[in-house]
Amino acid sequence: MNMKIAFVGKGGSGKTTLSSLFIRHLAANEAHVIAVDADINQHLGAALGLDEAEAAALPAMGAHLPLIKDYLRGSNPRIASADTMIKTTPPGEGSRLLRVVEDNPVYDACARTIRLDDGDIRLMATGPFTESDLGVSCYHSKVGAVELCLNHLVDGPDEYVVVDMTAGSDSFASGMFTRFDMTFLVAEPTLKGVSVYRQYKEYARDYGVSLKVVGNKVQGPDDITFLREQVGDDLLVTVGHSNWVRAMEKGRPHRFELLEADNRMALQSLQNAAEDSYAARDWERYTRQMVHFHLRNAESWGNARTGADLAAQVDPAFVLGEHTPVAQPG
Repeated sequence: MNMKIAFVGKGGSGKTTLSSLFIRHLAANEAHVIAVDADINQHLGAALGLDEAEAAALPAMGAHLPLIKDYLRGSNPRIASADTMIKTTPPGEGSRLLRVVEDNPVYDACARTIRLDDGDIRLMATGPFTESDLGVSCYHSKVGAVELCLNHLVDGPDEYVVVDMTAGSDSFASGMFTRFDMTFLVAEPTLKGVSVYRQYKEYARDYGVSLKVVGNKVQGPDDITFLREQVGDDLLVTVGHSNWVRAMEKGRPHRFELLEADNRMALQSLQNAAEDSYAARDWERYTRQMVHFHLRNAESWGNARTGADLAAQVDPAFVLGEHTPVAQPG
């Protein structure tokens, strides 16, 4: 199974730390993992043990967008050129699809192998954001590279894509928030901490998106009660202080097997919830949502920007699924 999992939350919530722990947990369970840093603040590499120079040297997906488009387009006759592809362009007959464990030009350009205690994972990053990126096409193109890859990703056994995302409205406009089997919203036990939850819950309800809350920095029963009052049954697990995390943040990480038992159990609960959600994935609805947001983006800005009728890119007979054949590089 190939599960697509997002971690979202306000800055400072501990979202990146928790996503990095989950990635380590999956690697320890011998899963194949692609980790994607799609946050405005690019800290996932450091949380996975890269030093400052190594993290800075990660290739930026946004800088390789032409290559990504050209590769994924393949021989799809409905896409006139890579220049007419936008972040929501769906795959169709002739498109090249991605698998987690394969080698391909997209991974060669954008992914780097990270060695963890219990196995290797691949890490990709949108690239650092600057103030000039925010609110303009450059920012959207960086996240758009992630969305294109998610739209063209198909399944294999024990494969996971874990995306550390910005808790912003851009993913709602494009439909990126519907690309995940499970979205874990990391929230501190404060009113500000749960405010993002309400925004996500509203969109999730309309599109059948699976959303669970991970309470972080929880110090006692009062904090758990507060979170339960605010988010109800969407509260999946809570995480408190961790000496292991504190050592990691000081640059002196212990082996992952020494992570506290209750935190390891919490990470297993996240994996179980994601697997349950994946098992219920409706592939036709999943493909239909992809098309819905593509048509919406085409009409609102895509047609004007590319000078093409992007609705014509939709292959009505194509359904992305577990056994979709993958076009070979050529």
